[in-house]
Amino acid sequence: MLKKNGKKWVCVLAAVCLLGLALFCGAYLYGHYSRQKEQTEAFHEIAEQVRQIRENGEEKGESSPLPLPGGTGAVILPEYEELFWQNPDMVGWIRIEGTTMDYPVVQNPDDPDYYLEHSFDREYSKLGTPCLQEDCDVTGGDNLIIYGHHIKGGKMFGALMGYRKQGFYEEHPIIRFDTLTRYGEYEIIAVFKTVAYRADSFRYYDFVRAEDKEAFDAYVKKCKELSLYDTGVTAEYGDRLLILSTCEFSAKDGRLVVVAKEIERQDEAGQEGGAYGGYQDKEEKERHNQSD
Repeated sequence: MLKKNGKKWVCVLAAVCLLGLALFCGAYLYGHYSRQKEQTEAFHEIAEQVRQIRENGEEKGESSPLPLPGGTGAVILPEYEELFWQNPDMVGWIRIEGTTMDYPVVQNPDDPDYYLEHSFDREYSKLGTPCLQEDCDVTGGDNLIIYGHHIKGGKMFGALMGYRKQGFYEEHPIIRFDTLTRYGEYEIIAVFKTVAYRADSFRYYDFVRAEDKEAFDAYVKKCKELSLYDTGVTAEYGDRLLILSTCEFSAKDGRLVVVAKEIERQDEAGQEGGAYGGYQDKEEKERHNQSD
């Protein structure tokens, strides 16, 4: 009888433990997805704020233009003024029409991994915030590399997964990346998968400035060789490149990389700028590199 009762209590205890574990896991998942939903909505609110100012011209001309710190004389675009006041780590805005990609881009050279788990308002967040590689120069670099998390449901840089298929690329060939002072358009030239941190993998993140034409051409050639399909578009020395990188789960430490070249740059006044990494033309860019 005692043995029978003992087994009964063991079963009851096991059932209680399993119930407790199920409740704990349920609460954790509920909290996780609730926070993710809140963080997603926060990005949507920021994007809507930017969109309204961009499309309706709100606040333009109502106050003195905000100069970019550093004494360059450059003026911050109206739609990004308030956001820059909120977070001076902001360096630009990334968006792809027809997708969920519509986010601020930040950079923290002193703590490069900070925004992997922090929101734009610097609160803890598993979504993170798209961030520019710490050694990239948003004003004059040859290659701007932006990282973002691959979140299910096409959230954050999870939207890039569509580029694994050529049909998606053909519908979305243009990436818009604005700095704080200039609007920019980039045309995709290659999409490839690779593995990070492996000796024999393509270290696309090591290239931020072209030493010369040969180095630039070799980098573009490698990107094109690895591309999942032929876009029919390439880049030539003097073009500024944009890299969007996110995790790709078909391999350990896998990455999906989207490569684009700048085709148009324009400031608030509508003045066009050349796509030569901040220089007027290729000759000026080459003279600068030779003088270093």
